[in-house]
Amino acid sequence: PDTSRLRRALDSLVAPHERAGRGVVGYLVHDLDGGAQLAHRADEPFPTASLVKVPVLVTVHDLVERGMLHRDDPLTVLRIDQVPGAGQLQYLRPGLAITVADAAWLMTTTSDNTATNLLLDRIGIRRVWERMEALGLPRTKIHAKVFQGALTSVAPDSSARYGLGVTTPREMARLFALLADGRAVSPAADSAMLHVLEHSTDDALLQRHVAGARAAHKTGATDSVRTECTLWRLSSRVVACVLTRGNRDTRWLLDSEPQLLMAAMGRTIAAAWPRPTPPAAATRP
Repeated sequence: PDTSRLRRALDSLVAPHERAGRGVVGYLVHDLDGGAQLAHRADEPFPTASLVKVPVLVTVHDLVERGMLHRDDPLTVLRIDQVPGAGQLQYLRPGLAITVADAAWLMTTTSDNTATNLLLDRIGIRRVWERMEALGLPRTKIHAKVFQGALTSVAPDSSARYGLGVTTPREMARLFALLADGRAVSPAADSAMLHVLEHSTDDALLQRHVAGARAAHKTGATDSVRTECTLWRLSSRVVACVLTRGNRDTRWLLDSEPQLLMAAMGRTIAAAWPRPTPPAAATRP
């Protein structure tokens, strides 16, 4: 890929957004096979919103790998657990029994907040910190249960500033690179997590204009925040993490300004690498 051209194209999207005071953007793009990296504000802290559920997913799989948790362990959805926002568990009958594996799937694919809180109750918020630190990602933190920050935050000051979680574009890109290389937990566990991430249902940000490319990805959103990290399988494996904060346009619309910006960035990044050629269909003699 022409990385100089890609950098100019990304700058042409990001610079006007920032100069006009419409929001702050950080990104890191990493060609895992070719080695090229492009970055902007990659070491600055950003709110994660629901993107922080990927570290929770990694921690769950690490505990399963070590025998401290089991995929079939039951979790009971109580009325007190049901919180608003993303997901369907909030609408289902209290007393419903699901498994750890069910909750991890729902947390990742539909960003289910109730499922996330059930998992955090089981594993503990600080254990997510410990796993990220063990992976060399000390600035990637989840602060509290979703929509229960006032009662459950383990870092009130950081929680007040960043919300549910905090990371940097470089650290979140590194986590996705570890998953791609089978080094976040184990090759088998990481493959399973990437399978789940490929079923993420939110395609409104980096994925909006990218059709036909395999993508393991997770998004996050609050009024003034939009985030996404993705692993695209193009001619190379490409990790792209874009985090925004302080967006002036806080509307929850498909065509809000930060969403259009991220959609344009996703299209630009993915277009820099050719798509893999599908294998030729077998023909009968």
